[in-house]
Amino acid sequence: MIATEVVAKTAVMASQDLATWFNNNHQGLLIGLLVGAIIVAVMLILRTIGQRIVARETETIGWRTVVGRVLARTTTVFMVVAAADVVSTYAEFPHKIARLIDILFIIAFAVQGAIWVRELILALIGRRIAGEGNNSGLANAMAIIRVLISVTLFAIAGILILDNLGVNVTALVAGLGIGGIAIGLAAQGIFSDLFAALSILFDKPFKKGDTIRYDQSTGTVERIGLKTTRLRSITGELLIMANTKLLEREIHNMAAAKARRVTIYLAIGGEASAASIDMVAELAAKAVEERKGCKLIRCTLSGAGGGGGLSFDLVYDDATRDNDVMPANRAAILRALVESLAAKKLQLLRASDQPTAPLPL
Repeated sequence: MIATEVVAKTAVMASQDLATWFNNNHQGLLIGLLVGAIIVAVMLILRTIGQRIVARETETIGWRTVVGRVLARTTTVFMVVAAADVVSTYAEFPHKIARLIDILFIIAFAVQGAIWVRELILALIGRRIAGEGNNSGLANAMAIIRVLISVTLFAIAGILILDNLGVNVTALVAGLGIGGIAIGLAAQGIFSDLFAALSILFDKPFKKGDTIRYDQSTGTVERIGLKTTRLRSITGELLIMANTKLLEREIHNMAAAKARRVTIYLAIGGEASAASIDMVAELAAKAVEERKGCKLIRCTLSGAGGGGGLSFDLVYDDATRDNDVMPANRAAILRALVESLAAKKLQLLRASDQPTAPLPL
C-alpha cells in the first residue's frame, strides 16, 4: 500500500514537472519541431532525387550520377536524430536527455559521414571502371576495394565517435598504426600491385584492347587485374606482367598513335644516274600511295657505290592499328616496288629495317 502511494506521488510530481517544463518551453519546442520537420523534408526530397538519378543510371556514369548515389545513401535514422538534435537546441530539454540526444547525433553523424564518403569514393572508381567494360579485372575487384574502403572509413568514424565522447583514443590510434604497418610490410607486394592497378585505372596509360610495347615485348592488353596485366603477344603467347613492374618500364602505346612510322632501308642495283635516282623515288611514292592508309614521308638517297649501287631511306606512315595488316602493307609495297623497278631495268638488292651496310667505293 505504501509502495503504491509512493509510485502515485512520483507520477504526479513527474506530470507536474513535465507540465511546468512545457509551459516554459512550448514556444521553443514548436519552433524546434518546425525546423526539424523542414530539415527532414529537405533530406527526404534530396534522397528521393538521388534515388531517381540512380534508377536512371546508364553504363556511362557522370558527375550527376555520382552526386545521386551519395544523396540516395542518406539514412532515415540520421534524419530523425538530426531533427531531434535541432529540437533539443530550441527546446531546453533536461540535461540528461539533451546529453543523450547529443551522443546519438555524434554517432549518427559519424556513421552517415562514413557512408557518404564511401559512396562518393566507390562512385568515382565506378565512373572510371565504366569505361573499361564489365570484363575488366578492376571491375571484378570492386568487392575487395569496397571492403578495404569500408573498413578504413568506419574505423575512422569509430575513432571520431570515441574521441567526441571523451574517450582517450591515443593508445588505440597508436595500436592501429603499428598493426597497419605490420600488415603493410607483410603484404607489401600485394598492396604495391593494387595501387599500381589503381594508377592504371585513373591515369590510363593504356586500357583493354590497346597494343603496347615495353622492353622487347609487344602485345595487346587482354586483362588488367589487381596484381597482374595480361597481354597477348603478336606471336600468340600470353604475356603476364606484374602491374608494378610494368609501370616501371617505358611503355609505348601503339593504340594512342595516329599512325605508325615505318622506315625501310633499300639497296638498289642498276645504272647510277640522276634519272634513276628520281625514278626510284617516284616508284616508291607510287607503291606507298597505292596502299590504303599509307602515306609517304620521304624516299631519299642516302648513299651510292662505285659499282652502281644506290641506298635509299623509304619512310612512310601506316594508319592501321592491326598488327597483321601493317606487315601485309609493307610486303605489298615491296612487291610493287620490285615489279616497277624491274620494268625500269633496276633491281631491289636489299630491303631491311636495319641501315644498309656502307657500299664499296
